[in-house]
Amino acid sequence: MNLSNHTVLISGGTAGIGFEIAKLLTEKGNHVIITGRDQKRLDEAVSKLDNVTGILFDTTKEEEVDRLVSRIGADFPSLNVVINNAGLAYAYDVTAGLKSWEKAEQEMYTNYVSLIRLTEKMLPHLLKQETAALVNVSSVAALAPHVAVLTYSASKAAVHAYSEGLRLALKDTSVKVFELMPPLVNTEFSKEIGGQENGIPASQVATEFAAAFERNVYEIHVGATAQIFGLARTSPATAFNAINGVEV
Repeated sequence: MNLSNHTVLISGGTAGIGFEIAKLLTEKGNHVIITGRDQKRLDEAVSKLDNVTGILFDTTKEEEVDRLVSRIGADFPSLNVVINNAGLAYAYDVTAGLKSWEKAEQEMYTNYVSLIRLTEKMLPHLLKQETAALVNVSSVAALAPHVAVLTYSASKAAVHAYSEGLRLALKDTSVKVFELMPPLVNTEFSKEIGGQENGIPASQVATEFAAAFERNVYEIHVGATAQIFGLARTSPATAFNAINGVEV
């Protein structure tokens, strides 16, 4: 995939990884549509970017998905890249009796079920394009779960499995399926699990994503994710210990 002359939809594009990818892609000559659930944050993000459209949107609400898909078809008929970036994560101790199933339900619905719904509803549009791409943002935690975000890790493992299967299902179409797997990133999103102290910059994720996207690398291992991936191939237990800081 080249890096210019696309029309791109990024869910959850007002901050962090989504915003940095939007910034990079607009600088490369693409028109980018970013979505967010907070109008003030959406307006602030749009004000910092060129050649961008902001749409207030909650990926967990089906009626809003339908409105978005309808608007894309009417106002952006050339849209050919969808980046499923919106996500939710809770950091907590699963032994503390905090009703982890309720948190898991929200994470799974936001990170996985809602991603599938938006993807399926956008597919008829994407399949009309000469060249198109779907990008699902998962996590290094899809390869080895982190105990601080255990149920979030499970939701991203589901995204990883779905992405692999979808890539095969669409192999004879115009739609390429990418998966972006960041490590810990310095964003507000990862503040609770030490992202602001130990995470890489979101701009690094965007830069490494763009380089891999241009080379048609379909599973994109950013930063330390490449190391965890290598460990997981040879010893899943070693990868698990490494991501959780367990010395053996």
